Amino acid sequence: MIRIKRAYESRAPADGRRILVERLWPRGMKKEDLHADAWMKDVAPSTELRQWFGHEVERWAEFRRRYQQELNAKRDAWAPILEASKRGTVTLLYSAHDVEHNGAVVLRDYLAGRSRVRPAQTKRASVTRVLRR
Repeated sequence: MIRIKRAYESRAPADGRRILVERLWPRGMKKEDLHADAWMKDVAPSTELRQWFGHEVERWAEFRRRYQQELNAKRDAWAPILEASKRGTVTLLYSAHDVEHNGAVVLRDYLAGRSRVRPAQTKRASVTRVLRR
């Protein structure tokens, strides 16, 4: 299972393996406070794409398309995350304020499409799936 979470939120046992998927370190965050198992800069959007997007929601669809193209070209960067998700929960950490329009959302959805596993979106959705079994 692949989840996403803001880097500034507290660590939780349900996080599993925590991977920072940002090219830049989260502002004001100390290494010991992040509790990340890995920092995978290369899987993040390129500097050029990140700067072009600028978290402007009207550019979201194009950002998603361009970032997916970048991901298609760098399988070696994201394959370890996909493999780790087959062994347990992986939480992708991001630092953007916008919880709906950020690179981790695109990466989670991209990886879910590669693994044929639905992404975990909310605690409620996870609980609903467990109750239906």
